[in-house]
Amino acid sequence: MATSPLNIHPSYHSRSNSLPSRQRPLTSQIDENLSRLRASEGASASASMGHKLNGLQDLHECVDMLLQLPLTQQALAQEQHRECVEDLLDGSLLFLDVCSTAKDALLQSKECIQELHSILRRRRGAEMGLANEVRKYLTSRKAVKKAICKALKNLKQMETKFNTSSFNKDGENAAVISILREVEAVTVRVLQSLLSFISGSEAESKLSRWSLVSKLMHPKRVGHVEEEKLTNEIANAEATLRSLIKSDNIKHIENVQHELQKSELCIQDLEEGLESLFRRLIKSRVNVLNILNC
Repeated sequence: MATSPLNIHPSYHSRSNSLPSRQRPLTSQIDENLSRLRASEGASASASMGHKLNGLQDLHECVDMLLQLPLTQQALAQEQHRECVEDLLDGSLLFLDVCSTAKDALLQSKECIQELHSILRRRRGAEMGLANEVRKYLTSRKAVKKAICKALKNLKQMETKFNTSSFNKDGENAAVISILREVEAVTVRVLQSLLSFISGSEAESKLSRWSLVSKLMHPKRVGHVEEEKLTNEIANAEATLRSLIKSDNIKHIENVQHELQKSELCIQDLEEGLESLFRRLIKSRVNVLNILNC
């Protein structure tokens, strides 16, 4: 079985020997960013997700600078690397599609949350309006999860391609291709984690229904350390609203508002990180297109 690029640990020494001196500082920065992102793969809290997006943006910023070096452009423009470069373009297009899916999912959830806030602020007649809006929100979450499931399948297919594909490792330019493939592989893993976070699948699999209901009834109770590490404000807000509908009890409106507020703040942070990453990915794609069209 071929080794996945996600599990490749970079060798700084071998790379420095195979790369021209002007590329070495950038490749060292890329290796450091790759290592940090690999180390954070197991973290699933919202703060960790924000750090991953920032780290991924930093990684692609370094890659963008690497792509602008004449030596890198000459290496990628060679005929024997054309197929790999075309694969990079296919991957970059998938990443942009995944980011668009994530952005749409966050926007849709945020709009529903804002409508819920509006109903809760009006108070009078809130019971009927709130119940209807909660059901609307839960329906929208189903659509979000369906779109995310499709995006995750596409990323999984790309990950499988990494495991089965190979490239010519001979020659002084092979190190550049290897770096770019590692960057792609780690990007896949981070985007998978992001989509799972937005859909709430990670939280659903790790937190029991009891703990979520308990949080609704006792919002000030300090949870176990393990639960704190698994904080997912989007999933918690959804679970709180589901519990509210099932119990048909409007006594805990303040708790609902509290969870919705945290979810909205979380969504805003993720939106900002995604937008920055999206712009960075577009810039990198344009650079690769320019190299291919030379």
